[in-house]
Amino acid sequence: MAEIISIEEAVAYVKPGSRIMGDGFLGISAPIKLFEGLRDAGTKELTLIQAVMSFPMEEHDVSLLAVNKQLKKLICAHAGTSREITKQYFAGELEIDFIPMGTLAECIRAAGAGLGGVITPVGIGTMQEENHEKITRNGKDYLLYNPIGADVAFVKANKADKAGNLYCHGTSKSLTLEVAMAADIVIAEVDEIVEIGEIEPTDVYVPGMLVDYLVQGLTPEENFEYYKVLWGRHNLLSEGANE
Repeated sequence: MAEIISIEEAVAYVKPGSRIMGDGFLGISAPIKLFEGLRDAGTKELTLIQAVMSFPMEEHDVSLLAVNKQLKKLICAHAGTSREITKQYFAGELEIDFIPMGTLAECIRAAGAGLGGVITPVGIGTMQEENHEKITRNGKDYLLYNPIGADVAFVKANKADKAGNLYCHGTSKSLTLEVAMAADIVIAEVDEIVEIGEIEPTDVYVPGMLVDYLVQGLTPEENFEYYKVLWGRHNLLSEGANE
């Protein structure tokens, strides 16, 4: 059964020099409170593994770690939505390993599945050849990418029961399952914690056996208000959305 802990207790599992893996896509389905808590803890020299950075119009959620100068390395598919990360990269202050998005997802999945690597033609004829072994099979060239795991993963879910089973709605699933499989410690930030049995077995996206700790994030109402205010600041809401 997953243990319910505070944000402060959760981020204490991230030690200086840890490899952490985040969930979310351009700020959607991001574990906002966990990233804010880690920012407040000030833990440094972190390697962050995350496919895409935060909402492009301002620094929030995962980008807060860059603003607070807590990252030494980033493994991602795209970092350009964060002005701070881009600035640190071009200043030589932050190392970034760029991996194509689908390949990165497969590398994370491979770590969770205990596979030895990912063999793909993606990256042939590009700069990816400089960092990955090229192999030939049946007359075709491929690159070998290593599995990518982490010490701690932060994932986000709409709902969890007290056994740690996670329900993720629609496209908010993102890489939640793959990330949860690929880390030694998995901490889920959820909108709502319910009793065991209140999530239908067919609705469980991440089984509780993969989740170590639960933290209460923004409630559904707070989550709605958070994004309404965030997107509203940048005139990104359709007419009537603020009503």
